[in-house]
Amino acid sequence: MKANELRRKYIEFFVSKGHLEIKSAPLIPENDPTCLFTTAGMHPLVPYLLGAEHPLGSRLCDYQKCIRTGDIDEVGDPVHLTFFEMLGNWSLGDYFKEEAIRYSFEFLTSPEWLGIPLSRLAFTVFAGDENCPFDDEAYALWRELGVSGKRIARLGKADNWWGPAGQTGPCGPDTEMFYWTGGGEAPEVFDPKNRLWVEIWNDVFMQYNKTADGAYEPLAKPNVDTGMGLERITAVLQGKASCYETEIFQPLLRKLDELRGLDAAPAERCNSERIIADHTRAAVFIIGDGITPGKVDQGYVLRRLIRRAIREGRKLGLTNFVPAVAEVVIENFGGVYPELKERREIILEELQVEEKQFNTTLEHGTREFEKLIDRVPAHIARKVVSGKNAFFLYETYGFPIELTEEMARERGFDVDLDGYKAAYEKHQELSRQGAEQKFKGGLADHSDQTARLHTATHLLQAALRQVLGDGVEQRGSNITAERLRFDFSYNDKMTPEQLAEVEKLVNEAIQAKIPIDCREMTFQDAREENAIGLFGDRYGEKVKVYTMGDFSKEVCGGPHAANTGDLGGLKITKEESSSRGVRRIKAVLVNQG
Repeated sequence: MKANELRRKYIEFFVSKGHLEIKSAPLIPENDPTCLFTTAGMHPLVPYLLGAEHPLGSRLCDYQKCIRTGDIDEVGDPVHLTFFEMLGNWSLGDYFKEEAIRYSFEFLTSPEWLGIPLSRLAFTVFAGDENCPFDDEAYALWRELGVSGKRIARLGKADNWWGPAGQTGPCGPDTEMFYWTGGGEAPEVFDPKNRLWVEIWNDVFMQYNKTADGAYEPLAKPNVDTGMGLERITAVLQGKASCYETEIFQPLLRKLDELRGLDAAPAERCNSERIIADHTRAAVFIIGDGITPGKVDQGYVLRRLIRRAIREGRKLGLTNFVPAVAEVVIENFGGVYPELKERREIILEELQVEEKQFNTTLEHGTREFEKLIDRVPAHIARKVVSGKNAFFLYETYGFPIELTEEMARERGFDVDLDGYKAAYEKHQELSRQGAEQKFKGGLADHSDQTARLHTATHLLQAALRQVLGDGVEQRGSNITAERLRFDFSYNDKMTPEQLAEVEKLVNEAIQAKIPIDCREMTFQDAREENAIGLFGDRYGEKVKVYTMGDFSKEVCGGPHAANTGDLGGLKITKEESSSRGVRRIKAVLVNQG
């Protein structure tokens, strides 16, 4: 089964069960200052899993584009991906374990859908601990559906538990589904540690609320959140050892063969080829959602992905190749994600500019390498490039260690690989810690102060469009209880006069004490009423539109004040570049009573 068919079948199945399809949210989370990217299918739905009412109701399904960068350095093996798609279905206080498990079983095993033999499936359930009991309900349901008890493993919280996103909040047990990828019949007894058993689906049952004192209280309205990785299940269903062997990646790899002048594909794909395919695909989708390469946040991650792909391309003898591979990504995925074709020229231009700039950076790095070599006294018998310097070349100029080793050998030098490895691992650990701190899940703060600052971003965007023109569009925001940060599309540094005018317009709207009106309507009606909103598609056909008199009308799903007068006053503290073509404003609220 091909990925496109699997996507369609999944949506068709859950629509037949009373779910409504919602569109994929952007890769850049809205109103969530805790993370850089949408990292899971449930991420855009956290407010609704926490109790807010979704405009389309309580049964939802979708395919969601996601980015995870915590294991970016592992990409290149047959398993890890940076960009992936997650198939998901949700019950928001509607059905619970019985329906969720029966739906999962039917979709996996029914000949009308995936038709996987039960003999190749196994399952896990929560074993229970001192705080929460064994999930006997999930276990009994699998048994009732004909699953052997030997194929159901009972695991602890480390494996079969979700949440809470922070120290407190909704959480609960999950049940996971595994597929036997080995030859012949699957073992009678399921061993989750056997890597030939591959997890393909996860049903999460959020039935508890963890309190500040560590107690687990039953939720009045429990939810269901499920996730199935499209790339992984596609490979499994096709009997492939890796998702890189499926039609999802094969056209990209064949393009690399063409660019290298190969008449036939290599007998075995190397890490460099997989890195280029994965990172280019991820970069295309990130730029497609409005991010450009930069020095901080999403722009920094994007730049790192592009430059790592370029470095790997040089190992294969390729230069100025990334836009050509990106063309294939746009062609293959543009039918499912039309924003890629809509932004095709921008995507290709950004990649071309970044590749050209990085080629120049590599030249500078080569000169830095020569300086390091020249500083070593000639009389020293064993000349060594230190691990610290080798890592400096990697981190600052993008030199892969292999390139440093090759250049060092030509000059009669060794490289301290142990020192390099130690520096690299320290950096990797810090990166992973940073990624964990960035994503703690969901809207971190719904306080009144945060709601006021979020409301201020509406006024700020409206004022920017008045002063700079209608070409201004939101490119992201980061809001805490202390300040707001607002990114928007604009090429030039704002003048002091422009900033003063924007601040004046916002404060005039605040002083006018305009009531804030919220209405639900179709997305088409919102467009016809000239409501703006970068993230409108994420809510499906019905959206919330917040209106502040004649000053602002915007599609949004976050928390808001009731009246502009509640904001007190706005003070812009900084305006700076965020990335190419994107400016950033930081501001605070003042004079609040």
